[in-house]
Amino acid sequence: MARSSTTYTSKWRSGETTVIRVPRALVDDVLQHARNLDGVSSISSGVKPTSNKTEMHTLRRSQPVNVATVPLRSPFRYPGGKTWLVPYVREWLESFARQEMFIEPFAGGAIASLTIAFEDRAGYVIIAETDEYVSAVWRTILSGRAEWLADKILRFDLTVDNVKKELDRSSKTHLTQKDRAFSAILRNRVQRGGIMAPGAGLVKSGEKNKGIKSRWYPETLARRIRDIADYRDKITFFHGDGFDLIEDFIPERKVAFFIDPPYTVSSRRLYNHWKFDHERLFGLLKKLKGNYLVTYNDTEEIRDFARSYKIPFRTIKMKNTHHAKKTELIISKDFKWFDAIPE
Repeated sequence: MARSSTTYTSKWRSGETTVIRVPRALVDDVLQHARNLDGVSSISSGVKPTSNKTEMHTLRRSQPVNVATVPLRSPFRYPGGKTWLVPYVREWLESFARQEMFIEPFAGGAIASLTIAFEDRAGYVIIAETDEYVSAVWRTILSGRAEWLADKILRFDLTVDNVKKELDRSSKTHLTQKDRAFSAILRNRVQRGGIMAPGAGLVKSGEKNKGIKSRWYPETLARRIRDIADYRDKITFFHGDGFDLIEDFIPERKVAFFIDPPYTVSSRRLYNHWKFDHERLFGLLKKLKGNYLVTYNDTEEIRDFARSYKIPFRTIKMKNTHHAKKTELIISKDFKWFDAIPE
């Protein structure tokens, strides 16, 4: 590893930056480690995160967020993952008083909730998920068995034969919760696009022709799992229908909901639990006393629901996993915070 004499203005929250040269094979791990350190630097130093107003001025509604600037904390890679939305979630939360509770009722990879917990932006976090395999991951990490899962990932010999044996075993036998958790992480990382629904094939060529190893970073995954476990006193997991969780907190005013429902168009292909009552969600939004931010793929069906229930919405720029620029919808009670972000 060599260090260049070139230094430049800080791009990271943890301090000044210096250009270094590292072997190509280490680039991904080095960048992930740097992002993880950056994401927790203010917390590990005992200092609460400062106001995000400086970041607001770097946001441009006309430009998609560069996900490389967002700390990656989830062990999952999800189709439709919301890492790119994290800076906007922060801005939204800062637009009103600190909330007693932050709730993500359809969690999936739970990147929003992990960000809020790690950065101490709400008193407490609740995440919910109905998929038994995804749920097993969160229950394992948050119930004191994170070290077992991290060690299992580090020791697993990732070959095509071993992957097929593990996935075949997990589909035919009764697994313990922690074994189901490992199976979920493995499937999420070696199947195309992170798709966990039945029928998804294994990654073939992948990044730099690494095949199934393209998204298998055992050290990074183990570190993320251990980091999440460090915050388990701030996070509660609920295995069940997210609608039930929303209904339980309808009258609460000091609760913020981040809601990321399944896609309306491609859900059947992407998720195990793809059926979703979108109109029911809009009916609940209308009743909520607390704040909410909802993200949806931009379809006329969802626009019509929002208009019908007289709930405001905006479009937001993003890039999908193929780096194509698209728009999504965000739905909330008001958008003063969003409209204040420069174009």
